[in-house]
Amino acid sequence: MRENEITQQIIGASIEVHRELGPGIIEKAYEESLCHELHLRGLEFRRQQAVPIFYKGVKLSVNLWLDLLVGDRVIVDLKAKEEVTALDRMKLLTYLRLSRLCVGLIINFHVERLTDGVFRVVNRFAEEANDEKPPDLQA
Repeated sequence: MRENEITQQIIGASIEVHRELGPGIIEKAYEESLCHELHLRGLEFRRQQAVPIFYKGVKLSVNLWLDLLVGDRVIVDLKAKEEVTALDRMKLLTYLRLSRLCVGLIINFHVERLTDGVFRVVNRFAEEANDEKPPDLQA
């Protein structure tokens, strides 16, 4: 499945979760509910996925953590807050660069209509990476 198809499925699943739960609860509850909805839709995902950080060729002893990695292609950063900021978008772009992936979604459940809380972030560098294999995110 391509990134656009995956993101459509993720957004649809997120809308269903928001329809059931509404705004105003904690992020972890949305995460668990979204995972269940993705499972019901037959989408493969990894929850709380580690992303290794390298500095000048040296792997650091700390990792970044993704909320969700769907289909090994799309990062999902979940939020339950008043406003998604430019820093939230830059953080997701950094995650995309470090994992050499192209597309990520920020989904903020703390909105009246979920479509107002969905933000797509694209890593253009990955498009130019000559189909380089993403790093093993199991490390």
